[in-house]
Amino acid sequence: MNATVEQLAPVEQQATSGWVVAALYQFKEVQDAAALKERLLDLVGSINLCGTLIVADEGINGTVAGDRAAVDAVHQFLLDEGFTSMEYKESYSSEKPFRKMKIKLKKEIVTLGVEVKPRDLVGHYLDPKEWNDLIARDDVILIDTRNDYEYKAGTFKGAIDPKTESFREFPDYVKKELEQHKDKKIAMFCTGGIRCEKSTSLLLQEGFNEVYHLKGGILKYLEETPADQSMWEGECFVFDGRTAVTHGMEEGANIKCHACGWPLLPAEVELPSYEHGVSCVYCIDNTTEKQKEGFRMRQSQILAAKRKRL
Repeated sequence: MNATVEQLAPVEQQATSGWVVAALYQFKEVQDAAALKERLLDLVGSINLCGTLIVADEGINGTVAGDRAAVDAVHQFLLDEGFTSMEYKESYSSEKPFRKMKIKLKKEIVTLGVEVKPRDLVGHYLDPKEWNDLIARDDVILIDTRNDYEYKAGTFKGAIDPKTESFREFPDYVKKELEQHKDKKIAMFCTGGIRCEKSTSLLLQEGFNEVYHLKGGILKYLEETPADQSMWEGECFVFDGRTAVTHGMEEGANIKCHACGWPLLPAEVELPSYEHGVSCVYCIDNTTEKQKEGFRMRQSQILAAKRKRL
């Protein structure tokens, strides 16, 4: 497959008071990913949808948002295309969570950078109740497979942070930090489950004996688990305008620093280091004054464009 191909489709203003947000993925052999991308483009060009869908030879992955009819249309389209075993979760956003609709053609639907077989080598799936029982044990190594900024917003009690900036770094973490624990019970989790499909497959491929992962990811856990029975601490970072969600899939209190992408609690927004779109406590010392001036100019252009649309 060639390098990433990205196409954009226009998205009209949402007419209702809220947006249906659907996160989905399935590992499934796709005979002609480029042709599937074109069929998706034809569909999304005629419905009120925003978000991102990634198509590859190994399947489909993405998050989309729109009105009820639009989300149902894309869901049914994918079912008709043979994606009948999708991991599919819905939530809601009070505001438009994505600027545009994007369809991307890639080599992987989630980029690990190491060839694995997530349809053949599969860890033990656990539902939320089983997950709570497992991670409460002393003989289990609990690993958050997400990136460092996602871990910062929230994680499960006792989870290890691999301190990765991208999923591509996870195989190196396994080699450096986990090789000596092949006889241990390893439990892993991620936002919606897709990264754990590959990380568990990787560990099994490397000879680990007992590998577990949370079916449906954190989003399913927060949807199904009452707060008083939960082992989750903080909020779950999401890759849309909401920044984070919490139990019951309610929008969280974190907001995103648009300069570095890190989630910020309300108290961190009040710090002198925070300037909207320019800096926060995590990035203020990592950019020059010239770069900050560029960020300020960008923010001015964004505000001007918003005023023009009103």
